[in-house]
Amino acid sequence: MAHDGATTAPLLASTEKPPRNMYAFVCATLASMTTILMGYNLALMSGAQLFIREDLGLTDEQVEVLAGSMNVYMLVSILAAGWAADLLGRRGTLVVANGFLMAGALAMSLGGSYAALMIARFVTSIGVGFALVVAPVYNAEISPASARGVLSSLLDIFVNVGILLSYVSNYALAGLPVHLSWRVMYAIGVLPPVLLAAGVLAMPESPRWLAMRGREADARAVLMRTSDTPAEAELRFEEIKRVVDAPQEADSGVWRELIFRPSAMVRRILVFVVGLNFLQQALGVDAILLYSPLMFKKAGMSSNNAILGATVAIGVVKTCFILVVSFFSDRFGRRPLLLASAGGVAASLTGLALTLCVGETSPASSAACVAFTLATVAAFSVGFGSLPSTYATEITPLRLRAQGSSLGMAVNRLTCGVVSMSFISLAGWITMPGCFFLYAGMAATAYVFVFLRLPETKGRTLEEMDVLFSK
Repeated sequence: MAHDGATTAPLLASTEKPPRNMYAFVCATLASMTTILMGYNLALMSGAQLFIREDLGLTDEQVEVLAGSMNVYMLVSILAAGWAADLLGRRGTLVVANGFLMAGALAMSLGGSYAALMIARFVTSIGVGFALVVAPVYNAEISPASARGVLSSLLDIFVNVGILLSYVSNYALAGLPVHLSWRVMYAIGVLPPVLLAAGVLAMPESPRWLAMRGREADARAVLMRTSDTPAEAELRFEEIKRVVDAPQEADSGVWRELIFRPSAMVRRILVFVVGLNFLQQALGVDAILLYSPLMFKKAGMSSNNAILGATVAIGVVKTCFILVVSFFSDRFGRRPLLLASAGGVAASLTGLALTLCVGETSPASSAACVAFTLATVAAFSVGFGSLPSTYATEITPLRLRAQGSSLGMAVNRLTCGVVSMSFISLAGWITMPGCFFLYAGMAATAYVFVFLRLPETKGRTLEEMDVLFSK
């Protein structure tokens, strides 16, 4: 059945709200759960480094590199993820990601030297990079427009669940012998990827990938199960088919169209994709997640149990506030949440920096440091913590989506690597308060960028984005 413009508009503008599609929710949940191990492995180093440093005799420089190395290592798999997602499918690539996550966790738990741990981090990074790029692509492509913000944010919810679990693991296992505690922390991450891979195999392939492969009947069948109504499924199928069938230059590859000869529309989209991914990490929140024990020590906390307990509070706050995006991104839109997030991070980081400027520490300064840290994490989570990946995925055209996501995530991880691998050295140069004043300035820059440049995308179908960004 054909749908013209007159038919499309009323369908999208209808005030009648059909029931949310639970099958799409289950599929997006399974894809997103792959990233639990990403959050777990990235943040586990926050507390594990206290024990690894003592057990293996590592220096500050080695700890700094070990903590941030995964963000640089995963550039390889991030840049290859688009190719893998188009070759193996979104689902197949997620299965491969889980295999590397399992192998990396096992290698990390058995590592007996700095070199062995670096190799283990590299193996883990391959799985993390694949999951980080492909899971949001799958979620965006499986989701009906009415719930795309909610379903896309599931990815970040599970990343934060992994972060919280890592902090709980740090705290719960801190009482074990030094040579055993951190190994058990990493060994916990061996089994979950096996179970998650089995779950991923049970979910359908992305309808857009199926259509790109000429499997239109399969694509239509998936859309019928993942749309709110049959009419919406038909409309989504026709929009996908129109984009897939659109004529392309015979010698124009995806990367050429993205980087070397982008159209004005693609150039504009790239500015938003790269800008948001850069700013998300330039706010410095990953430095807080990795080095909060050092911050709390500087603020006057001396007990390891108290310090690790405070990191658990960070994980709880981060996980709770990321739910705000799930509940409100499709109601209020992306722009308001991003603006509130950037403004809140700028204010709380400034407060954190001023707290750390206090010469003599006291219980009050320690409490203020923890409070401003929690405020920073909360403000970050309600917008910049998850919306950049959702926004970047939904504005990138179908033919460029996997590689565009790879490019944005490469910028994201490179920036995160620079922040996480330079924090200790930078703090020695401009002081720890100076670091947080710098990050607060980047948060203010993020606010201006969103306010002046970003259009709202709430409620638009993925294929309507071409029209929006052609203006």
